[in-house]
Amino acid sequence: MGLEEEIEKIEDEIANTPYNKSTEAHIGRLKSKLAEKKEKLQNQSSAGGGTGYSVEKHGDATVALVGFPSVGKSSLLNSLTNAESETGSYEFTTLDVNPGMLKHRGANIQMLDVPGLIEGAATGRGDGQQVLAVVRNADLIVFVLSVFEIEQYDRLHEELYDINIRVDQEPPRVTVRPKIKDGIKITSSTEQDLDEKTISDVLREHGYVNADLNLQENVSIDRLVDGLMENREYIPSITCVNKVDLIDPSYKETVDEQLRERDLDPEAVTFISAAKEKGLEALKDRIWDNLGLIRVYMNKPGRGIDWEEPLVIEAGTTVGEAIEKLGGEMEERFRFARVSGPSATHDEQQVGTDHVLEDEDVLKLILRR
Repeated sequence: MGLEEEIEKIEDEIANTPYNKSTEAHIGRLKSKLAEKKEKLQNQSSAGGGTGYSVEKHGDATVALVGFPSVGKSSLLNSLTNAESETGSYEFTTLDVNPGMLKHRGANIQMLDVPGLIEGAATGRGDGQQVLAVVRNADLIVFVLSVFEIEQYDRLHEELYDINIRVDQEPPRVTVRPKIKDGIKITSSTEQDLDEKTISDVLREHGYVNADLNLQENVSIDRLVDGLMENREYIPSITCVNKVDLIDPSYKETVDEQLRERDLDPEAVTFISAAKEKGLEALKDRIWDNLGLIRVYMNKPGRGIDWEEPLVIEAGTTVGEAIEKLGGEMEERFRFARVSGPSATHDEQQVGTDHVLEDEDVLKLILRR
């Protein structure tokens, strides 16, 4: 029996086993086996060669446009960036990953139009695993849905989940430390719904015979398994609904209800028409907000403040980390910095490397000669 058949057999057994306290440990073991078999299959696929869809990361952040064939991703990429992605009304127009650069608020944001996903992509259909591997490296996922097929959101989520991408989740607060003897010891800062036998069985299925496990949240079996695996990617997402120019205004209420059924707030979803270039500025702003980027304007000696090309960094970055990104000899020559703007208590505040910068600060570095 091949790996794919083994995976299908385990999935069938999980689906056909009613979940209750008496079956909990058994399901936990099955899900652990399933996770490891899927990882093995993915490793085999990666080692199998092929052209793949490797895209070198450029710019300040990378955003993946994810959607099924012909939802308008190529038109959207062309409207947002300087890319020229082939567009058409038939399926699989995009046969390779097409990058483009979105310039917004001083940032260079790499946008990737990945080939349209199909059901079963995570198990290899339609070069699905190579496609999804590109998504794993993104800083933000933009789900692109057709206004007529909101239900595609469910299938996209499933495909990403099957390739170990956890959308809009924080990593489980689970730490495990192997040891030489004394079996498995479980400590938890909160009450657990899973019993200790189930938790211990899951650990043993992952090869832990002697280990200290610390849980900082009430974990489900899936979250526990994720916490024990090292190949999960946790990526935020936003959703946009395309082709709104093709619907009657009264149909918007139906679309809103379909979004709510999927726990998507219509107010947080961006409605666009890529073909008519409507709603794109709102989408750019949402991309910026969800990437968590900030702009810092450098006050350069003899040249003044560069308002045109800010230093784009992640929110929470310190002066020291900003200097590291700037590179060169600045780290060695750094004396102190002067900051004006939202993070400063007054203009030209003198600060050190541990000062946390905020959006639209002005930073002046004082260096040794």
